[in-house]
Amino acid sequence: MRQIDTFPELAGLLTDADHIDVRGIESEASLREFVAAAIGWRPAWLRALFRARAVLARALRLRDPDVPLGTPPGPAEISFTPGDPAAFFTVTHGEEDRYLALAATDTHLTGRLIFTAVPTGGRSRYELATVVKYHRWTGPLYFTVVRPFHHLIVAGMTRAGARTREKRPS
Repeated sequence: MRQIDTFPELAGLLTDADHIDVRGIESEASLREFVAAAIGWRPAWLRALFRARAVLARALRLRDPDVPLGTPPGPAEISFTPGDPAAFFTVTHGEEDRYLALAATDTHLTGRLIFTAVPTGGRSRYELATVVKYHRWTGPLYFTVVRPFHHLIVAGMTRAGARTREKRPS
């Protein structure tokens, strides 16, 4: 069973989804640390992919062709308040140390990142769910093009989130 399915508050976010995938990992990081490291993970190859994405986005006439990366947030800057920004996403649902749901909507689709945390003996089991809902014909076209990279990106984000505690000096 996916961890996200144990949070009734998040059930509506999965309704009518066109794509759902879930990555899991264990870590000693707090949920804030995990999320900050995951959405702040920006290796050079990923920044290059975002530049290439801008070309595709302009061809599809998306409202927001450029992904504003800005400065990666620190753990203290992660908000659990609906309506607050989180990188280029917006918080839709949040409860400290339990879950955080983020959404980004454009003309072609809505993409959600849903982070869940369940304590497991001094550590936490984290899951990062990606939920995609298409809005028009450009949604499936766009996602078909980016899907091979999507899996690499989400795997990297999950690993980056888990490593956050290991990188801090004792």
